[in-house]
Amino acid sequence: MQHTTKTPAILLLADGTIFHGKSIGISGKTFGEVCFNTGMTGYQEIFTDPSYFGQIMVATNPHIGNYGVNANEVESDKIMISGLVCKNFSFNHSRPDSESNLYDYFEKQNLICISDVDTRALVSYIRDNGAQNAVICTDGTSVTELKKLLTNVPDMKGLELASKVSTTEPYFFGDENATYKIAALDLGIKTNILRNLAKRDCYIKVFPYNTSFEELKSFNANGYFLSNGPGDPEPLEQVIKTAQKMIASDKPVFGICLGHQIIGLANGVSTYKMFNGHRGINHPVMNALTGKGEITSQNHGFAVNREELEKHPDLEITHYHINDSTVAGMRMKSKSCFSVQYHPEASPGPHDSEYLFDDFITNIKKANSLLEV
Repeated sequence: MQHTTKTPAILLLADGTIFHGKSIGISGKTFGEVCFNTGMTGYQEIFTDPSYFGQIMVATNPHIGNYGVNANEVESDKIMISGLVCKNFSFNHSRPDSESNLYDYFEKQNLICISDVDTRALVSYIRDNGAQNAVICTDGTSVTELKKLLTNVPDMKGLELASKVSTTEPYFFGDENATYKIAALDLGIKTNILRNLAKRDCYIKVFPYNTSFEELKSFNANGYFLSNGPGDPEPLEQVIKTAQKMIASDKPVFGICLGHQIIGLANGVSTYKMFNGHRGINHPVMNALTGKGEITSQNHGFAVNREELEKHPDLEITHYHINDSTVAGMRMKSKSCFSVQYHPEASPGPHDSEYLFDDFITNIKKANSLLEV
């Protein structure tokens, strides 16, 4: 469906800065924290990633929509971003196995999008001035009114969002006759994480974010998993206590992204909101244990405090981000518990980090062999 007429639209940042563009044809306004993703491909996975809930996404790749959409490339059951900012929005798609165009996909879920924006200037501005709240407006609402509405949008710092994206009822994933059972706490879990565990002979029961440890324990799993998700980890006090009980159980624990931050908090290490988060499929990470570099997919606006972590007697840094030395992975010395800040399941091309799932299974096998002795 080719749209020939585009109406003027704006992106208004909380500091009053305005970027002009055109509506792709879906009228309205949408609010969230503006952030950018540097990935050249994988836009559908980005749009459906629960970790992006509450955020307006700026695509640094100039072409969005050119390869359409496919039902096999979602990370959840719906679009999770609040809105999209892009340079060139393609109404036509040319990939043989795409099922529809991106416009129809957006229209069905009423996602507001502004195109024809100078995204290079916008990303440069965000990098210099930090992530902040914003509004996309495609319906002609006055700037004065938009500024008033924008003041009511809560800051991401201190904002608990896992409850907005977590499952409300437990569900199963994988083969019930698999060798290993995993209890996963859903803080905004991505489908590909479940696929990676299932293909390693795991049967996963996914629990709502506020499930008690006692209920998790009743599944009699071989290991516990803490998922990725959106928002600030610090308000998740019950989840932090649950993670402490997971660790104390002496069963293997693995955390990704928000789950990684929760494990840090469970050990008394604080987290902080980054000036700009890491979002993209090309972030370089150093494995401090092997000395090898990894090209990783990342999506986070909060991080674990490195200074506190280095002083912790029972934690060690296993990975760090090469660009800014932030903590990208850690493990406990006294327990079978480790975590990473990035996304080993995303595999944006390189499969550099998939071994982390194998490490988790290895830890489970070790734990089982000790129990059998």
